Order: sequence, then C-alpha cells, then structure tokens
Amino acid sequence: MPISLDKVRSTAPGLVDLYKRAKVNLDKRGIGGERAAVYLVLDRSGSMRRYYKDGTVQHLAEQALALAAHLDDDGVVPVVFFDKVAHPPVEVALSRYRGRINEEHERLGHMGTTNYAAAMQAVIDHHRAAAPAVPAFVIFQTDGSPDSRTAAEKLLCASSTLPIFWQFIGFGDNEFTFLHKLDDLPVPGKRAIDNAGFFPAGLDPKSISDDDLYGHLIEEFPSWLATARTCGIVS
Repeated sequence: MPISLDKVRSTAPGLVDLYKRAKVNLDKRGIGGERAAVYLVLDRSGSMRRYYKDGTVQHLAEQALALAAHLDDDGVVPVVFFDKVAHPPVEVALSRYRGRINEEHERLGHMGTTNYAAAMQAVIDHHRAAAPAVPAFVIFQTDGSPDSRTAAEKLLCASSTLPIFWQFIGFGDNEFTFLHKLDDLPVPGKRAIDNAGFFPAGLDPKSISDDDLYGHLIEEFPSWLATARTCGIVS
C-alpha cells in the first residue's frame, strides 16, 4: 500500500505538496497504484559542487522521496552517491530527509570523476538483495559523460532483462550525447527491451516546476512496465 497523505502530513509535512503533485502525475499516466522501489543515484564529480551547495540535489531527493511514498510502502529511498567509485547506499526517509543529502555528501569528502557503471552495479546488487521481485524505478542524476562509455552501455544492456528501469536526468549545459545514445539503443539489437529514459534538466533544474519534473521523470515508465510484464520480466 502507498503511504497515506495523513502519514506524510504527520511525518514529513514539508513534502505534502510534492506528494500531491506526484499523485497527479502518476494518475495522469495511468500508473496510480503501481508498486516500485524508487532509487536515487547522485553524481559527485567535481563539476557538481554548485548543485549541492545551492540545494538543487537536496530538492531532487525530496521529489524522489515524495514519489516513492506512492510507489513503495516504507517511506525510504536508497541513495547511491558516485564519483570514481560507487559509495555504499544510504537512506533518505520521510522521517529523516532535511539536509540529508549534503550531510552525506560532505561525509564522503573528495569529489571525483563519473563512474556510471559502478553506480549502476551498486543499484543492481542492492535491488537483488532487497526486493528482486519488485520493479525498481531508478532516478539517475549526472552532469556529464561516464569514465567508461563502454562499461556503462554494456551494463545497461545486460540489465534490460532485470526488473529495473533507469531514468537518467542531466544537470547543466552538457549536450549529453551519450545519454541520448543510451535512451535510443536499439531493441532487440542491443537490449531485450527499452529500459531507459533521459531528461535534460538544464542549467537550473530547481526552477522546473514539480509537475513538469514528475512528468518528464515518469514519461517512459508506464510503457516499460507494460513491456516488462509482457516479456515476463515483471510479474
């Protein structure tokens, strides 16, 4: 069961408006009532510093948590920070979300490069251990291309037979040629089904309305769910 509005009001009143906006968008796309584990993957490359400092990344985490309150029942989003490595997942929860992103970001110290593949593998491993029968909706944030395009592409294609959907979101003015490529990888030439979407959020992602942000994030998720069920990837 999704978390109720009353529970959000009592536990995380600051997320009530986001919770309502997430519901509108899920219902609009015909997936209100669907179940999924929501993950958040966050880039810690050096160029991301300003987005942590100005609260943009924290805001994305709050948007993800409000969405997860509808799709999951535990009020928790596992968060994977990555730079040259993927760091062990930490939790952002309805009961503990304020300032949580910068708290963890600062704890990790030095910012590094952009190892998509390590972050993707960390999500896959966590999902297999936690709830492999439940579909996973992964919000994967980055502001640039990966250290190894080959490794990232191979892992995305290999994971197309798993109940995991990768929704990439790009911060900044990068052209994101590689992420556009991942979004358009051929089926079945490269992967079993289309298991990824991409949304460029521009230089000021926090200025995007919550409605528009949710609309972009979940745009391709319903079609993935339907295809994954048809193929037996999701029950």
